[in-house]
Amino acid sequence: MPHLYPSLPHRPRPSLSRLRLALALGAALLGSPVTAQNAPAVKFVPYASGLKSVTTITPAGDGSGRLYVTLQAGQVRVIDRGKLRPEPFLDVSRLTSAGGERGLLGLTFDPRYKQNRRLYIHYTDRSGDTVLARYLASADFSRADPASGRVLFTAKQPYANHNGGQIEFGPDGFLYLGLGDGGSGGDPQNNGQNLSSPLGKLLRFDVSGDRAKPAAGNPFVNRSGANPNIWAYGLRNPWRFSFDRTTGDLVIADVGQNTFEEVNRQPRASKGGENYGWRLREGRACYEPAQGCPSQGLTGPVLTYGRSEGQSVTGGYVYRGNAIPALKGRYVFGDFGSGNVWAARMTGGTWSKALLGTVKGPSAFGQDEAGELYVAEYFTGRILKLGR
Repeated sequence: MPHLYPSLPHRPRPSLSRLRLALALGAALLGSPVTAQNAPAVKFVPYASGLKSVTTITPAGDGSGRLYVTLQAGQVRVIDRGKLRPEPFLDVSRLTSAGGERGLLGLTFDPRYKQNRRLYIHYTDRSGDTVLARYLASADFSRADPASGRVLFTAKQPYANHNGGQIEFGPDGFLYLGLGDGGSGGDPQNNGQNLSSPLGKLLRFDVSGDRAKPAAGNPFVNRSGANPNIWAYGLRNPWRFSFDRTTGDLVIADVGQNTFEEVNRQPRASKGGENYGWRLREGRACYEPAQGCPSQGLTGPVLTYGRSEGQSVTGGYVYRGNAIPALKGRYVFGDFGSGNVWAARMTGGTWSKALLGTVKGPSAFGQDEAGELYVAEYFTGRILKLGR
C-alpha cells in the first residue's frame, strides 16, 4: 500500500482520485468551523505539528499536563504545553512491523502511574501479531526505559488488517484492549462470533501483578472453550473506544464493511458479554446471512451512518471539558475517509449527530487531564485542539 494512503481503520481502499478529493475538501474546510443545526460552533486550533501517522493521543494522568502521542512507526512522543519534545519518550520501532494497519497502535498509563511508573503499549510485532506490553518510566518520568519491556499478552493475526489498537483503563481499574476480527474482508474465519478467539473482541485484563490475567467478573471465564479474557464480542475493527469520565459508560466505534459505520454504547452497570453483531450484522442490517439474520441476543448500535457521509469511523470521547460549554455531554468522533467530525447526543432514546467540521484524515482523538479534546490529522502530522 502506498504510504500516502494508509488503511488504518479502513477496509476498502478508495482510489487516489477519491483521496485527492477528500484532501481538497479538508483543505477547503480546515480552519473554519462547519456547523449544522443544533451543532455547537467549534474551531480546530493548531496545537502541535511534525508528528507522522499519529495513532493515539493520551495524558499520563500525573498532573503534568503533558500529552503523549504514539506514531505508527513505533515512537512515543511528548507534547509539553504545546511544544513537541525533540527526543522520543519511547522507541520500539525495532520491535514493530509498521504500515497499512500495523504498527504501534495503542498507549495508556496505569491509574497509579505516579507511584508505580507503569505504562502499556499495543503494537504489531515483526511477525504481524498483536502484542500487549508493559514498560516502566524512569525515576524522573522523562522517558520510558526500553529495557523494562515485558510482554503480557499476544494474539496471532491471520491477515494484515483489522488489528484494532485501543488500550484503556476502565473505571473498574482493569485494562481493556480492542481487537479487530483478524482482517481480510467479511470476517472469513467468523472470529467475531467465535468465543474461543480473542479477535473481534473487547478484552479485559487484570494487570496489577507481573502478568496479564482475566479480570475478575469476565463473563466467559467459566465457559468451556471460551477465551477467558473476553468482555464483549461481535466487533469488526473497533477503531477507538473510550469511557465517559463522568458516567463511566463505554462507547465503541466499529468500522463497517461495505455499507455502514457504527457506534455502540455499553452502560457502566453492564456485566459484560454483549454481542455487537458482526458478522451477523453490519450496523442494523443483515450481513451474513444477507437475509433473516437473528436479532435476539444482539446489542444494536446507538448510531450508524452510511457511505454518503464517510467510510471509516474514528472513535472519540464524550466531552467533559469547560472550554466549550455547548459541547458538554456530547460524544465527539470522526470519519477517517471523509474527514468529518461530529458531535452526537442522546435524544429520545437514540443518538443524533451534528457536523462540527472537517479535518484531514482524523486518525485519533484524545482528551487532556482537564477533559479538553484534540484530534490528529494523519496526513499532515498536526494535532488540533477543539476550541471556540
